[in-house]
Formats: sequence, C-alpha cells, structure tokens
Amino acid sequence: MKIRKLGLLEVSSLGLGCMGMSYAYGPTDESESLAVLRRYLELGGNFLDTAEIYGPYKNEELLARFLREIQREQVVVATKFGFRIENGAIQGVDSSPANVRRACEGSLKRLGIDTIDLYYQHRVDPAVPIEETVGAMAELVRAGKVRRLGLSEAGPDTLKRAQAVHPITALQSEYSLWSRDIERNGTLTTCRELGIGFVAYSPLGRGFLTGAIEKPSDLSSDDWRHTNPRFQGEAFEKNLRLAEHVKNLAERKRCSPAQLALSWVLAQGEDIVPIPGTKRVRYLEDNMGAVDVSLSADELAQIDNLFPPGAAQGERYAESMMALVNR
Repeated sequence: MKIRKLGLLEVSSLGLGCMGMSYAYGPTDESESLAVLRRYLELGGNFLDTAEIYGPYKNEELLARFLREIQREQVVVATKFGFRIENGAIQGVDSSPANVRRACEGSLKRLGIDTIDLYYQHRVDPAVPIEETVGAMAELVRAGKVRRLGLSEAGPDTLKRAQAVHPITALQSEYSLWSRDIERNGTLTTCRELGIGFVAYSPLGRGFLTGAIEKPSDLSSDDWRHTNPRFQGEAFEKNLRLAEHVKNLAERKRCSPAQLALSWVLAQGEDIVPIPGTKRVRYLEDNMGAVDVSLSADELAQIDNLFPPGAAQGERYAESMMALVNR
C-alpha cells in the first residue's frame, strides 16, 4: 500500500470509513466489522475514520475493541465532533469551545487512546465563529490530546480563516464521480493553496457507483439512504445510468466498478485520500484493489465527459443537511 501525505501526516493511500459498521446503512455485525478492520491492516491500510455521532458513540467503541488488539502506532485514528448529543440523540450542531472539550474527552475515553491523530470539526457551526472553534481545538493540540486538526464540509473562506488560527491538516468532504462540487466552488483549489490535504468521503457514491444497488428495495428498510434525494424517485432512475457507465468502463478496464470509481478519485491528485466504507471483507478486498488500477490520460478524459460536475440527479443530502455543507 502506497503512502500519501495530508499536510505533514502520512497515511495509506486508501483509508477506511467505519461509519457503516455501526450506523446509517442497515443491520450491522460486530464480528464481521472486526474482521474488516483486521483485514484492512493486513492489506497495508492504516487510516481509520470514525466520529462520535456514528451510533452515537457505538462506532468509536467498536474501534476501541480493535485497537486493543494491535500496536497503537500501526494506525492513524481520525474522529470528529460538532454535534450536541442528548440521551443518545443528535440535537443539532454545536462547535462551542465547551463542546469541543467535552467531545474530545469522550472520544479519547471511548477509543481507549491517549491522543487522537486527526480531529475534525464534523460540520461548521453557523452560530460559532470558526476562529473560536479552531482556537479550542488548538488548545487540545497543546495539551497533547490531539495531534492534528481537520475540518469537514468547510468552504474556501472558512478554510482560510481556520488556517489563520492554527494549521489545518485535512479537509474531509464528499468527492466522487457523482459529487464534484469541490472542483467548482474553489474548495479544492483553496486546499492546495494552503497546503491542506483532502480526504474524500463517500467516494463510491454511497455504494451507488458499485452497481450493487439497482432498485430502492435493495436497501434495508432502516437504511439512511432511503432519505437521500439521489436514491428517490426519478433521480434514482436517472442516476442508474451513471452507475451503468461505471460498469461499462470497468468491464473494458477489467476491474470492478468500485475499483474504477476509486481509481478515478486517486488519480485526481496525490494530496487526495479516499476513505471508502464497508462492513464486509469481500468488499474491502475489492476496494483495496483500486490502488493497482491505473487510468490513462485518454481514459480520464473519457470519464470526465461521462461524469461532468453536476451529472448526478438530486442533492447530496436533504435540505436541512445541505444547509451545513460547503459553509
């Protein structure tokens, strides 16, 4: 597994998004999830992504069980804060300095570690100036509780203001063949100007680009994607055509659709690290094979023609959640 740099932080070129092991994507199996984590490490991966709201809390607790099996220095652990959680329910965003400190202490305890390698603000809080939030995060770095700082779904202006307070190592935002907003709104350009690495979540279009989802009933009844605009009605049908393009390209390339979609993200720059999520070993092994798929300039141009920015039908999230992205 090759190494990429997020600022000064070195991580494997493919990370592992752990959310689905405990949250949002239907039934979970702890033993299978632990098997995924073990296999990921065996295949050379070292970059684990979680958050306090995944569960809430359950995903960090799951990772703690895995972390007890290995040497701490074998992995880079990233987690996130930024929401108010009451009685196990998410009540809205909260990036107040007090909540930054509370959340960090909780994550450290649940993960069973002394220091978080990369600590993200999960969503920008419109009620709290980013300078106050990053200032509180910087205090955690000085206290030795956090090594490096990140933001998620922050726009160019927020990135610049945050960087002026403390170095930002990484921005995490959605990026894939059907989510290319960051190319048009200046976010990716700003990251590169400031030396901030980019972590691409949902690089497989929440599984849609793998070709495994052909109708809404392929998702379990409690799967969060039923509420996502791109998985509903006419948008779903139109987006199936995008998935078909991926399948056809992959067949010609003699790789899987997932590998094709991930190899495209990897080809967008050495400062980009995709973090596909899975809770099945067979899907993990398939995803990891993407590092061996190389796309030529002609192939990349063909893909760009098929998947221009804005090609997907429907918003990335429901309206209330869209209000919190690219802020």
